[in-house]
Amino acid sequence: MNGLWVFGYGSLLWEPGFEFEERAMARLDGWHRSFCMRSIHHRGTTERPGLVLALDAMEAATCQGVAFRVSAANADKTLSYLRARELVSSAYLEKKLVVELGDGRRATAVTYVIDPDHVQYCGGLGAEEQARIIATASGGRGANSEYLWNTASHLRELGIADPDLDWLSDRVRQLTNQGL
Repeated sequence: MNGLWVFGYGSLLWEPGFEFEERAMARLDGWHRSFCMRSIHHRGTTERPGLVLALDAMEAATCQGVAFRVSAANADKTLSYLRARELVSSAYLEKKLVVELGDGRRATAVTYVIDPDHVQYCGGLGAEEQARIIATASGGRGANSEYLWNTASHLRELGIADPDLDWLSDRVRQLTNQGL
């Protein structure tokens, strides 16, 4: 297998979990970052699901993130790792989508997007409902609030504006008495 690119928009920003040769700012058109997937493994349970980010298709939307270039020598190992991590419940679909890198290059990147027909899909939840779920959920990889705060923090560090995540982050801090 040749090398590959991987597009990150959520936890891959701060915890890729694989070796990469290059990291570049990237944009994916036609998709938006959204807390539209109920998490029953990593950030919630089947009894009390949390919410995690997924890419939800939306005409005229754009998602800013990071693309990671993986060497050919590590491509198979990286794909195996990502499939075990991201496809645990089949709510994500693995797609190869074209991203535009910050320097203008275009690359086809492995990208995990939500399956809108999957039972864990919950697009359209109001922001306050999302905040209340995230404030109280926890799963195998920890508190749902930590997932939100890590993602929002890393987006800010990268210079990626996401007002919805900033609002959610502040609201969940209020709900969990973590202050602002």
